[in-house]
Amino acid sequence: MSTLEIRDLQVSVKLPEGELKPILAGVDLTVKSGETHAIMGPNGSGKSTLAYSIAGHPKYEITGGTVHLDGENVLDMTVDERARAGLFLAMQYPVEVPGVSVANFLRTAKTAIDGEAPKLRTWAGELRGAMEKLQMDPSFAQRNVNEGFSGGEKKRHEIMQLELLKPKMAILDETDSGLDIDALRIVSEGVNRVRETGDTGLLLITHYTRILRYIKPDFVHVFVAGKIVQEGGPELAEQLEAEGYERYVGTRV
Repeated sequence: MSTLEIRDLQVSVKLPEGELKPILAGVDLTVKSGETHAIMGPNGSGKSTLAYSIAGHPKYEITGGTVHLDGENVLDMTVDERARAGLFLAMQYPVEVPGVSVANFLRTAKTAIDGEAPKLRTWAGELRGAMEKLQMDPSFAQRNVNEGFSGGEKKRHEIMQLELLKPKMAILDETDSGLDIDALRIVSEGVNRVRETGDTGLLLITHYTRILRYIKPDFVHVFVAGKIVQEGGPELAEQLEAEGYERYVGTRV
């Protein structure tokens, strides 16, 4: 059982002129293995800032609070140390990595996390199996990471990483963005396979409830003006779908 504990997290973004603009205004959140937490809120509320701050993006400066994974101070770790500790981030806009094949990328990542390279024959079978489940053409294994991939293909590749790397905690930043109905279903099925193991805690960041029809959250958190302003169960997501975020817009931090 793993636990991600976020306490009073305050984050600012570094502006080009060097000034700091506050974004997160004291976030408190606990995610445990096997739990699925949905973070929902309007544009500009700081949802993605939360994701990238936990992952260690240099654009963001932590100005207060703590983040611990199984008692270890995440904020003292480098980005690669956070990944090896068990943190995973599926990005809203996955980047291209020219010159690095999907197969090599994934095996290198698995080696870094486990401390030893997986056996080639076993790994090849796991890779093929993961691609089949996500309905990805086997030829993608030899293509450069995300180069020439459609939006849906990039998101499937993110979920393939999630399934193969088996992190303790996974943050999915608007994974439903840009997906058509079929791709959304396939990606959601992949996330649910990870959920069913009970080994990974999921933090699902989204604007809409459509992905939550496929991936049922245990907890829903409404995020406005850099902090959580309301919490509830799956029924809260349905309320947001019906009423929108208007009632929260006047919330002050």
